[in-house]
Amino acid sequence: MKVRVEIDDSLTDKEIVIKAPKYDAEVAQLYDAISRQSAKVQSLVFYKGDSEYYLSLDDVLFFETVDRQVHAHTVANEYAIHHRLYELEMMLTGQFMRISKSAIINLGNVFSLTRSVSSVVVKFKNSSKQVYVSRRYYKPLKDRLERRG
Repeated sequence: MKVRVEIDDSLTDKEIVIKAPKYDAEVAQLYDAISRQSAKVQSLVFYKGDSEYYLSLDDVLFFETVDRQVHAHTVANEYAIHHRLYELEMMLTGQFMRISKSAIINLGNVFSLTRSVSSVVVKFKNSSKQVYVSRRYYKPLKDRLERRG
């Protein structure tokens, strides 16, 4: 089976097409897996106070665990989310990446990496928010950022 990604700036939404000589068990399984994954990602609910919010994942800068609660950070706000980081890591593919035991970032919103003797800090576009990268994740993060641009 070949896997290919095509980038088309004229598209407004993502589309997945499965091309096969016939509809068989493998195609059905692949279709079901993609459909389930897409439904999971689209069903993320963000909570703040008594309200539920349905945000675009593009607006999320990063997810972070603080005191056993996972928070989603946007440029202006912070929301609680009722998923564990390991669940989010499985649900969010492509533009998201784990960078420490307690954080997953949106690679599309990364502005800079600042490296010092003791740490690496990720800074985000149009925001003063930042998050630390574990040494273990620095090289894979740097590689992913270089490939994207």
